[in-house]
Amino acid sequence: MSQASIVVVGSSNTDMIIRVERIPRPGETILGGEFATAAGGKGANQAVAAARAGGLVAFVAKVGTDVFGDQAVAGFVRDGIHVEQIGRDPEAASGVALIFVARDGENSIAVASGANARLSPHDIARAQPAFERAGTLLMQLETPLETVEAAAQLAAKLRLRVILNPAPAQPLPDSLLRLVSILTPNESEAELLTGQPVANQAGAIQAAKVLHARGVPTVLITLGARGCLVSTAELAEFVPGFPVSAVDTTAAGDIFNGALAVALGEGQPILEAARFASAAAAISVTRPGAQPSAPTRQEIERLLG
Repeated sequence: MSQASIVVVGSSNTDMIIRVERIPRPGETILGGEFATAAGGKGANQAVAAARAGGLVAFVAKVGTDVFGDQAVAGFVRDGIHVEQIGRDPEAASGVALIFVARDGENSIAVASGANARLSPHDIARAQPAFERAGTLLMQLETPLETVEAAAQLAAKLRLRVILNPAPAQPLPDSLLRLVSILTPNESEAELLTGQPVANQAGAIQAAKVLHARGVPTVLITLGARGCLVSTAELAEFVPGFPVSAVDTTAAGDIFNGALAVALGEGQPILEAARFASAAAAISVTRPGAQPSAPTRQEIERLLG
């Protein structure tokens, strides 16, 4: 079995989390409880998930020249990710998410995209050597859409498999969807892209049909603990989730996508790859944090065992 070679294009953030009794009202100061920082950002989460699942990963991203950027890059290096294509922007801060978490689990989040918003088509062109060494491109939507489109165009030219996780949800042009090999929305993202309610399996199948009509050959709609729908021209099949006790669902979708890219890159058939990805996501929700929750290859295989 050959190792999957993956290029991830996307965001890197530092999550700064304060646990509070309740979310402060405008103008109100609340003395909070514990404070924690955690590595996050959808692109970074997916890159780490793919590396830990056994992939050979290059990450194309942009961070600031600040301590958050230093810490992020050091973390990627520890996970064996190739960081040559991570730009350091002298004029923008690294991306940061400020998160209040109330005792009842409610949260309030503000994100300063910083350097993520400055990842440009020019950066994609400069990263072409990383694309040439890869078999799969994995992306999300926390960087500018023109950059996502430029990466998809380069991948199509080089005949890479293109996996797009359309999160955070936003409308997408058919010109981009036609370049995507596999689209992996969750229920709300599928609904936004198709106008089709995804409240049950029938709704998911209908939404997938709309996405096929818009030019996407393979659609995986993730349904949380219920698993996912795998839909192609030949099949529409549900892959059940794994029953686990969830502690924190942050980044479960990112972990799913990183593991999916690895399984497909190794040549696993789509249904087996979806099961592998579901196992990785199931393990991740049993642990707190985004990147800290990404499982190793051994852990995934143990659950599948």
